[in-house]
Amino acid sequence: MALKPLHDRVLVRRTESEEKTAGGLIIPDSAKEKPSEGEIVSAGPGARKDSGELIEMAVKGGDKVLFGKWSGTEVTIDGEELLMMKESDIMGIIE
Repeated sequence: MALKPLHDRVLVRRTESEEKTAGGLIIPDSAKEKPSEGEIVSAGPGARKDSGELIEMAVKGGDKVLFGKWSGTEVTIDGEELLMMKESDIMGIIE
C-alpha cells in the first residue's frame, strides 16, 4: 500500500540511533530514546495561501531531517512504522 501525504504533511522513516555511547558503552534497547532524525519517504504538494496560491515544500523524498522528539503521528504501512507530520514540525535538513 502506498500513501501520499496531503497538503504540507510528510511521511518520515526514523533512522536508528547509535548502539554505543561515545565512551564505548552499549545502550540496551530499554534505555534507548526514540530517534529524532529520519528520512523523508514522501511529501505532499504543499500548503495553500488564502488566495489559493501553492506554497511549495522545502523538503522532498530522500532528505534526511531533524524533528522534535514528540512530533508526528505514528502510522504502520505494510508492517513498517512511519511518522506522519506537518512540514513545520521539521527543524532542519541534515546535509
